Amino acid sequence: MASAVPPPGRSEVLSLFRSLLRTARKFADYNIREYTKRRTIDAFRQNKDLSDPSAVAAAFSDGKSQLEVASRQAIVYSLYAPKVKSVMEIDH
Repeated sequence: MASAVPPPGRSEVLSLFRSLLRTARKFADYNIREYTKRRTIDAFRQNKDLSDPSAVAAAFSDGKSQLEVASRQAIVYSLYAPKVKSVMEIDH
């Protein structure tokens, strides 16, 4: 039985990757922002060799759900962002 949902194309995957990185930039807190960027890059590296269309579609679907979660969390964190910058963000 063939899958009803075709696997995403390269442009869709790259668009998801860029969207996740853009969402990561919205976090005010340095540690959360860097964690989100690192987690995105690591997940895409881990899944770069997937060849099974159903596995690719599942990973893409998971990525889209992670994007929705990250977008919501960025809004919530912006409401309660710390007023003091992290030591990593202070210009010397």
